[in-house]
Amino acid sequence: MYFVIKPAGGNRGGNALLYCSGVNLQRFLPITKGRHRLGLNPAAKGLQSVNLRVRSLSLSHGATPKSIHGNDCSGIAPAKDDLWYSELFLIENASEPLPDEIINYAVVDLLKKIFLACMLKETMPDKLIEPGELKTFIEDMCVKYGR
Repeated sequence: MYFVIKPAGGNRGGNALLYCSGVNLQRFLPITKGRHRLGLNPAAKGLQSVNLRVRSLSLSHGATPKSIHGNDCSGIAPAKDDLWYSELFLIENASEPLPDEIINYAVVDLLKKIFLACMLKETMPDKLIEPGELKTFIEDMCVKYGR
């Protein structure tokens, strides 16, 4: 999974940010397979739900989220044969603390939503853990539920 917030650049204004998010659906298959209906992948649906909350969080900070299309976030996800679900949008008039708040929320909440949708009784920390710890945690869950 990835959540990236970077300056929008170009003619979008100095305090405009690009919000890029994605989840590797194949990577979460050991956790999600057999636990959802066709077309209702918990990882993809979880990312959609998290991104709606990120938009709401942006609005509560006085920023303006805007839907955009394009390849502004290309190259973030590895270009392997994996199946990725990704979304992007623009955040105009973003305050300085907003990106950190978004990242801290999004990563943890996506995992919580996946576990809830799959009816798994796993506890996630309330705040973001280090990338290495997070990778190990996800791998451990894949081993545990991928049997």
